[in-house]
Amino acid sequence: MTTAGLSPQFRTAREAVAWCRATVTPALRREVDLLPATMRAIAGYHFGWLDRHGAPDTGDPGKAVRPALVVLAARAVGADPGTAVPAAVAVELVHNFSLLHDDVMDRDPVRRHRPTAWTVFGESAAVLAGDALLAAAPRALGRSPVLVGTTAFDWLAQGVLDLCEGQAADLAFESRADVGLDECLRMAAGKTGTLLGLACALGGLVGGADHVRIGHLRAFGDHLGLAYQLVDDLLGVWGDPLATGKPVGADLLSRKKSLLAVAALTSGTAAAQELAALYRRERPLEPAEVPLLAALVEGTGAREWARTRLAHELGEATRHLAAADPGEGAADALLDLARHVVGRDR
Repeated sequence: MTTAGLSPQFRTAREAVAWCRATVTPALRREVDLLPATMRAIAGYHFGWLDRHGAPDTGDPGKAVRPALVVLAARAVGADPGTAVPAAVAVELVHNFSLLHDDVMDRDPVRRHRPTAWTVFGESAAVLAGDALLAAAPRALGRSPVLVGTTAFDWLAQGVLDLCEGQAADLAFESRADVGLDECLRMAAGKTGTLLGLACALGGLVGGADHVRIGHLRAFGDHLGLAYQLVDDLLGVWGDPLATGKPVGADLLSRKKSLLAVAALTSGTAAAQELAALYRRERPLEPAEVPLLAALVEGTGAREWARTRLAHELGEATRHLAAADPGEGAADALLDLARHVVGRDR
């Protein structure tokens, strides 16, 4: 695998993501091209490579945060970034399996500025396409000679199980009025943190790091994942739909028990009582009520709590990254990527 185009000044998130798009994306497309024709068409649409009729397209392929973490973590322990490409592809396949399924379960109509796959091809077809991406992930991982015979495949499997458990908890919360903040944090750690931690751990394993350094790299990703989820929750209420690719207030309208919502509902404030009454109301919430819902969430102090917790998670991520003893320049790129992730609500 070549690393052509890799700059000696590979110190920023922008450079890391650009390199991943140039190097990881072709490898990802080769894996998707091996899928059966029907699954290939749906996956190609989901990734933005095809339109709904199967013609070439140039849609938004996603942020490439997870493959960038794999590559940068490998580089942090002295590996050639090119050797991390199979692991980066595997992680991206798992991530997009989860997105295809999440969109069906959450009834989300828009992702990456276009209709979600299930609204175009049907629920069952979208679920099957997600299954196909998941099935392709171990095969992609197996293309790395340095990972064959290691614990990488067990880690990948456990990561998927933890992700599914987090999603199961998220779904269970929908029918509960007594969700606590601690259990919601555990849900987010599984649903979002796990995959970022796995990305960093696989990168460390590619580079032959010992278990202590890999543990710190994984913890860096875990904490960054919680920060990532907090930012997503904030953007879901106060973000710009043109930037996020999703309608604003969708989680509030669906009465989703996000970290932000649970922090608000459990705050013990008068605003929390009013918000809880709206969450319990039998009549569906209306888009015109989004400003009221957002104001109530802010009135509980949940927005400030989320920002404070976000800073804490970023601090913990930074501490673990330093303990991983990254190579020269690698820490700068990883920290820049972390700042890029948490700066999306600024």
